[in-house]
Amino acid sequence: MFQFRIELLNIEPPIWRRIQVPANYTFWDFHVAIQNAMGWLDCHLHTFRLVGSEAVIGIPCEGCDDPFDTQPGWELYIRDFFSHHKRLASYEYDYGDSWIHAIHLEAFQLLEEGTFYPRCVDGARRCPPEDCGGVHGYMNFLRVISDSDDPEHGSMLEWAGGSFDPEDFDSAAVHFDDPEKRWKIAFEDVDE
Repeated sequence: MFQFRIELLNIEPPIWRRIQVPANYTFWDFHVAIQNAMGWLDCHLHTFRLVGSEAVIGIPCEGCDDPFDTQPGWELYIRDFFSHHKRLASYEYDYGDSWIHAIHLEAFQLLEEGTFYPRCVDGARRCPPEDCGGVHGYMNFLRVISDSDDPEHGSMLEWAGGSFDPEDFDSAAVHFDDPEKRWKIAFEDVDE
């Protein structure tokens, strides 16, 4: 089992998660675990880039000019890229908002009998809402919802579902989806 610390960059105080995943996970499985742990809704494209490697892993863009030659994440295993000497990577989610996450492999551990993986064992602060405009948009969002005199206060809170506490996070409340089911929803024809 691999233990990773994942931190959303360029936001203070930091938004981060510590997750444990099986070493036999593909990058697709790892992507789904990150989405669930962070609180993203998986509405956008993503890529992994590993420090010291030219590989770009994510969802290849078939029929378009992909300058990065993105490799399909569901065909590559994290155990083949992370090791004692290769512990760092980045994960970008939503190319418009460009949420960049630093990934640090913290530990290799044996799976604990009777424990379900993946699991989130620690973290801090709530993930920004989807499509809020990246780091600058999120900072503006926080400013507006904290100022009841701001003319956009009510509409911004309504857009966020009625309330938003940036400090709210409970690792025990993280639910992990089945990556295979998520893959089928994303890529298989539902009529088949």
